[in-house]
Amino acid sequence: MERQVVIIGAGPGGLASAMLLALTGAKVTVLERRDRVGGRSAGFALDGYRFDSGPTFFLYPRILEEIFEGCGRRLSDEVDLIRLDPLYRLVFEAGGELRVHGEMKALMAEIARLNPRDAQGLPRFLADNRAKMGLFRPILETDFSSPWALASLPMLKALGRLSPQRSVDRDLSRYFQDPRVRLAFSFQSKYLGMSPFRCPSLFTILSFLEHEHGVFHPRGGTEAVMEAMRRVAESLGVTVRLNETVRHIRFQGRRAVGVRTEAGEYPADALVINADFARAMTTLVPDDLRRRWSDARIATKKFSCSTFMLYLGIEGRMEGLDHHTVYLAEDYARNLAEIEDGREMPRRPSIYVQNACVSDPDLAPPGGSTLYILVPVGHQRGHIDWAAEAPRYRRLVLDRLAGFGLTDLERRIRVERVVTPADWDRQFAVHRGATFNLAHSLDQMLHLRPHNRFEDLDGVYLVGGGTHPGSGLPVIFEGARITSRLLASELGLPTPWRSETMGLSGLPKRAVAGGLA
Repeated sequence: MERQVVIIGAGPGGLASAMLLALTGAKVTVLERRDRVGGRSAGFALDGYRFDSGPTFFLYPRILEEIFEGCGRRLSDEVDLIRLDPLYRLVFEAGGELRVHGEMKALMAEIARLNPRDAQGLPRFLADNRAKMGLFRPILETDFSSPWALASLPMLKALGRLSPQRSVDRDLSRYFQDPRVRLAFSFQSKYLGMSPFRCPSLFTILSFLEHEHGVFHPRGGTEAVMEAMRRVAESLGVTVRLNETVRHIRFQGRRAVGVRTEAGEYPADALVINADFARAMTTLVPDDLRRRWSDARIATKKFSCSTFMLYLGIEGRMEGLDHHTVYLAEDYARNLAEIEDGREMPRRPSIYVQNACVSDPDLAPPGGSTLYILVPVGHQRGHIDWAAEAPRYRRLVLDRLAGFGLTDLERRIRVERVVTPADWDRQFAVHRGATFNLAHSLDQMLHLRPHNRFEDLDGVYLVGGGTHPGSGLPVIFEGARITSRLLASELGLPTPWRSETMGLSGLPKRAVAGGLA
């Protein structure tokens, strides 16, 4: 009998799971409440200007390349990945700037302009993190359904190198003295919605991945990757249904046996939830069915920061503005403390600006530019009325950018969209507006994170930033492989993508631009 798998949500994890589960012979249906795929990685248009909603750094394509190859496709045939150099530009309010190049000698020369001694720490940092990544990869690929996984051989080998008791910033102090240089290798903890002064030292591998394997821009934006995944999934027989919200999960005891939408019922032998974890649990699953992840327990968990967003369609080209620029607050520690406290809006925030048209001019009408502006802020705690405060904070952000040199920005705005933490909560169904999901503190990692085979229910699997292994597109794609493997095993289905030497197409696995062999 053909097995039926229903996936709630067409985000990156849901699409990757759909591609893989289609290879098992199951009938796979993806139900997406919005009118487009991608979740927080979806795109949108405003009068001819195209924007990504969420992730704009595309890193470490090896994992997605392998998923495509397992489906008999090449990622490079479906998506044009533009490798950026410089990777990004950092502007320090405390003084100085750093263009981060992909080539080590060029980057050492840039670091030497800030601190000559610190330039000598770069080769050692890269070598140590190369070894760390080699130890961490088996952990990243492991299902942590049991605490016993902590006693596995790869985990025991890695413990000494990972130094979980140290923070990212403290770990970096072994290589770099200048706080600006350390910030250049630690601001990436924002991908996890965390402070580098609290984030576990394991995550120095985030900046390592950028320097070792590159930063890419998918032509057409990250949404082009999501659409490519949808095309491949549908070519393999997956049904993707948009504008169809799951209203109810049907249970027999603790086992999920189907879902209901306004369009009808969908029976399921297994259910994959790719929706925001906390929001899905508290709205779709009765509290009395959840032992470990009850509403009361979820309320005690730590959540990541949120973001205040400006999406601006600009007249003219933004000459001299890099593809990625990060303006870093002089009192970075205070900025982070204000974000973590969440009781007020950061007064002198750090700001990230993407000027994608410098690499991909077709994202805007002829001669125009799209600017994506992100400001990390606290998630929803009930202290800030964003409906009332958004105009004032918009003014603060534009004034602050003018202070960093973007003096003629406002008069050139032709279209604009503002997204606040309240909008992430309400429009995108993100719990508390915490755009990076559950925080990645030591007490919320590995087996302490929601499991890929959800421990509170039968026949329910999780994928996405709120479950193991965690946030960030490459990590979510790896989570999709873990989830798909576990689901297929329970249903007695084959997992043809698991061949160690060949993709399904018979093509030998190879090193890809920016990936590992």
